[in-house]
Amino acid sequence: MPRVYATPDQLAEYTGQPAPADAARLLARASEDVEDALTTAIYDTDDTGMPTDPAVISVMAEATCAQVEYVAAQGGDDTGAAGQWDSVSIGPVSMSGRRGGPTGSAVDIGPRALRTLARAGLLPGVIW
Repeated sequence: MPRVYATPDQLAEYTGQPAPADAARLLARASEDVEDALTTAIYDTDDTGMPTDPAVISVMAEATCAQVEYVAAQGGDDTGAAGQWDSVSIGPVSMSGRRGGPTGSAVDIGPRALRTLARAGLLPGVIW
């Protein structure tokens, strides 16, 4: 059973807006992204793999909500399929075409979620 780190109520509180109808699905996908970003992180868990420290529980809920917000701002593609193609224009520079590497080779974690995890010292390689 997948682990989900935030509730629709927490998402609504985080965004200041009512949770969308598909909040449970969005939170499950965002939880997967957060978990993938924490692949080698060390924190205490229960028998189901859920964090047990209240501070870690809170940080993971906040990062999950931030990830939902990030995906929504990126057009709502929580499948990652759109991220496999480039179409970028910055001033006179334009790039397009398929990205290199295998599909799904990296976690597309939002900046706010990443900062939340980094501040808590949960990201691999972060020593506090």
